[in-house]
Amino acid sequence: MKSVDTILHARWILPVTESDPLLHDHCIIIDDGRITDILPSSESTNLYTAQIEKTYNQHLLMPGLINAHTHSPMSLFRGIADDLPLEDWLNNHIWPAEAKWVSDEFVHDGTQLAIAEMIRSGTTCFNDMYFFPEVTARLARDIGIRACIGLIAVEFPSAWASNADEYIDKGLELRDHFRSDSLIHTPFAPHAPFTVSDAPLSRIRVLADEMDLPIHIHVHETADEIEQSIKQHGKRPLERLNELGLVSPNLMAVHLTQVTDEEITLLAESSSHVVHCPESNLKLASGFCPVKKLMDAGINVALGTDGSASNNDLNMLGEMHTASLLAKGVSGDATALTAMQTIRMATINGAKALGLDQDTGSLEAGKYADITAIDFSALEMNPIYDPVANLVYSAGREQVTDVWVAGRHLLKDKELTTLDEQDIMNKCRKWNEVISTFENEE
Repeated sequence: MKSVDTILHARWILPVTESDPLLHDHCIIIDDGRITDILPSSESTNLYTAQIEKTYNQHLLMPGLINAHTHSPMSLFRGIADDLPLEDWLNNHIWPAEAKWVSDEFVHDGTQLAIAEMIRSGTTCFNDMYFFPEVTARLARDIGIRACIGLIAVEFPSAWASNADEYIDKGLELRDHFRSDSLIHTPFAPHAPFTVSDAPLSRIRVLADEMDLPIHIHVHETADEIEQSIKQHGKRPLERLNELGLVSPNLMAVHLTQVTDEEITLLAESSSHVVHCPESNLKLASGFCPVKKLMDAGINVALGTDGSASNNDLNMLGEMHTASLLAKGVSGDATALTAMQTIRMATINGAKALGLDQDTGSLEAGKYADITAIDFSALEMNPIYDPVANLVYSAGREQVTDVWVAGRHLLKDKELTTLDEQDIMNKCRKWNEVISTFENEE
């Protein structure tokens, strides 16, 4: 018999592989942080012995959720400017608040709060875009969660950098520092076409092509964005990005609520990716991403929450539920975005967009053991005719009991193992008090 680190037995395992099987009474064999085998539990006893062996009789084990678009430190801005349209929310509330408060301490404490929330709701990998990315990267590494830390670029100065070139240069230093880290990855993250000019976008395109890195950027988030682009550049943002060479397999176009059939064809032919953020788009009344049309065209669509300031949570199970229902309502087709398609958006599709699908996004031998356990024993989850449908349409983050990243048990029986929940709450209360005082004075 072979000795391994961990064996996880479960009532169901959903690997999210090509044929999308739902396995009954199987187990996952984990050794040195990776999955080495998935097989019926009845067969494992003669083949493997483990230091840790757990049985989850009422659970479904699935790939850890991948949040493909976040601004994690903005968790500290949760609820400060609700019920406003995007332009007012961003220009008159969020950017002034960031100018006042963003620092390495703010980013550390906000990211810590965000990561705790994400782990507790089943997320094992997040794709971030924010200032002081080195702080987020170090914190994610120490906690043990997989993270794609965007090399942010904007034109305007901030507490972190003074101009677009400095943003890019500091980002490249960050990439060099974490180049060999298995948990930390570094896509480029120019904020949006309306906040980054042609020269830095062209520089990012050259660097991304040389390094084969994703380019994570807000695109066509609102009708006003497109209108302003036509006034300033004489063309829609996606056309401008295409002329600069950014519409390519490296592109991760976030939001995309305003898109023509011609633009869908362009994205499909270029093998670009789209990140859908349904709840943030709904809350800010930004529009509807035509997910069914995109997927029918063969475009890889991933799922993200956006930041807590505009969502107001980082709950990927909730995002899945919203995404599936919204796609049906927008398309007028009840078969649009099935439960299984939605799960793929939140797992393997995100991994593909981030270039991580060889390592995560599905449960397969050779991949990292990034796993989430969902408890189906609650009355709200029963009866169970189709566990996959229940996962999307009935489950909430309160059903997440355990989370592993590279085989490390980050959430154990609903308890965080690498974070101090009370310390996070104390820091949150401190920021709540000082930001509330400033907002009230304003």
